[in-house]
Amino acid sequence: MADSLSSTRSHSLLVRRLRLASGLVLFLFVATHLLNHALGLVSLQVAEQGRTLFLALWRNWPATIAFYGAFLLHVALAFVALYERHTLRMPPLEALRLAIGLFVPVLLAAHFTGSRVAYELYGVEDSYARVVPAIWDGSVLRQLVLLTIAWLHGCLGIHFVLRHKARYREGFHLLYAAMVVVPVLAALGLVGMAHEIPLRVAAGQLTAYPRSAAADGEQLRFISNWLVLLFGGALAVVLLLRAGRAQRERWLGRTIALAYPGRVVEVPRGWTVLEASRAHGIPHLSLCGGRARCSTCRVRVEGDVASLPPPGDAELRTLQRIRATPDIRLACQLRPEGDVKVTPLLRAASASQPTAGAEREVVVLFVDLRRWTSLSEQHLPHDLAYVLDQFFEVVGEAVRSCGGVPNQFIGDSVMALFGLDHDLPTACAQALAAARAIETGMECHRERMQQEFGAALEFGIGLHAGAAAVGEVGWRETRTFSAVGDTVNTAARLQELCKSYGVRLVVSEQVLRGAGVEAGGVARHEVDVRGRVDPLVVYAVGTPSALPAA
Repeated sequence: MADSLSSTRSHSLLVRRLRLASGLVLFLFVATHLLNHALGLVSLQVAEQGRTLFLALWRNWPATIAFYGAFLLHVALAFVALYERHTLRMPPLEALRLAIGLFVPVLLAAHFTGSRVAYELYGVEDSYARVVPAIWDGSVLRQLVLLTIAWLHGCLGIHFVLRHKARYREGFHLLYAAMVVVPVLAALGLVGMAHEIPLRVAAGQLTAYPRSAAADGEQLRFISNWLVLLFGGALAVVLLLRAGRAQRERWLGRTIALAYPGRVVEVPRGWTVLEASRAHGIPHLSLCGGRARCSTCRVRVEGDVASLPPPGDAELRTLQRIRATPDIRLACQLRPEGDVKVTPLLRAASASQPTAGAEREVVVLFVDLRRWTSLSEQHLPHDLAYVLDQFFEVVGEAVRSCGGVPNQFIGDSVMALFGLDHDLPTACAQALAAARAIETGMECHRERMQQEFGAALEFGIGLHAGAAAVGEVGWRETRTFSAVGDTVNTAARLQELCKSYGVRLVVSEQVLRGAGVEAGGVARHEVDVRGRVDPLVVYAVGTPSALPAA
C-alpha cells in the first residue's frame, strides 16, 4: 500500500510539472503573438517586421515540435485532470479557468486551419496584409474572443501557481495591469491594421490579396470542423468515463463515512476530504486549489490511525511549516481508507457570514499612543477612558474619511484596513492620506490635552501592504471583523519602530510604490522582520505631512 501511495504521489507531481511546462510554452507563444498584433498600432509595416521575428522564433522544426507537442500534452493532461476529479464543484476561478480552457480548442480550429494549415497545404502566406482583411468581415469577433480567452486562461494558470509567493503578491498590481493591457493593445492593433490596409491599397502602396479559392476554403472548413468534432468526441468520452466510474463506485458500495461537525457524509473510498466537502456542499476553505501549497484546508482528524495514509512530501512540507500536530492533515491530500471524524480548522467564507478566509491585497495601518504608561500612572481610570475616546474618535474619523475601515481598538492602539473596496494602489494612497489626517486631528487636540492632563499626546503609525486573510474571527457568538497574516504582523512591527527612529510614521516601500509617492529625502532603512527571509525596505517619516500627496 505504501509503495502504491508513493507511486501515486510521484505520478501526481510529474503531471503537475508537465502541465506547468507545457502551459508555459503555450503562454509564451500567445504572449509573443499578441505583442506582434499590438505592433499594428504603430503601422502595418512594423507589425509585418515583428511577424518576421515571430516566424523566426516559432516556424521552425524544433519550435513546431515543442509548440504542438505542448498543446497536445496540455489538452491530454486537462482531460486526465477532468477524469480524475471526483466532483465538478470547485471555486469560481477554477471553474472559469477550466471552462475557457476547454473552449479554446473549439475557437482555435478555424484560426489554425486558416493560417498554418493553409500555409502548409497551399503555400498561402499568412501575412497581416492578407489575414486581417480576410477575417475583418466575418470572423474578427471570434478571433478577438479567442485571443482574449487564451490569454486569460494562461494568466489564471500562472496566478494559481504563483499567488502564494510573496514577491508575486507584492508586484501583483503591475502584473495585473499587464494582463489587462496586452490583449487590449493586440485588439487595437488589429483594428488599426484593418483601417490602414484599405487606405494603402487605394493609394497603390499595397496590392490587395485575392481570397482563397472556393475549393481551398471548403477543404479548410472541412478540416476545421473535423478538428472540432474530434475534440468534442474526446471530451464526451472523458465525461462518459467519469460517469461510468461514479456508477461503478456506487454499485460496488466501497464507501467510507466522514463525520463533519453536525453532519455525516458517505463518499467512495479514494476521495480526498476536500472533494467530499465540495461534493456535499460543505464550506471548506482551500486557497491553493488542492495543491498542498497552503494550509488553509487543514482538518483535525479523529479515528483509526491505520485508515489514514501517511502524508506525502508536499503535504509533509506544509505541515512542518505550520508545526502541525500529528492529528492535523491537509484535506486536499488526505484520502482516508476508513471511517473517520474530520473538523475543518479554518472556516470558509460565505455571503451571509464572512470569515477569515478571503485572501486579498490590503494595506494595514497600526497607530499607537505614546507615553500612555506614564499617563496611566498619574490619572484616574475614567480620565483615561476619556483620553482613549478622544484618540479613537480622531483615528476612526480619519480612517473612515479616507476610505478605510477601523476594525480593531485594543488598549491604546487602533488597527485599520484599506483596500476592502478598492484596488491596492488606491488603498496605498488612502492609507497615506489617513496618516496625514490622523496627524492633523491629533494636533487639534494637542493643546487641550496639554492643558487638561499636563502632557501632549504623541503617536506612532506603521503602514504595510500585502496579502492577508480578511473576514470574521473569534469564538461562537463573540466574533469580530479582522485580518490575519504576515502583512498584519509586519505593520504592527513597523509601528513599534517609530519609537526606535523617533518618528511618527514608518512606512514600507510597498505602500509608497503602490501610491506612486517618491520618498525624496526621507530616511531609508532595511530592517529584519521576524518570520521574513529578506530584509524589508522601510522609510522613517518624521511627520506624515512631510510626504507629498499621492
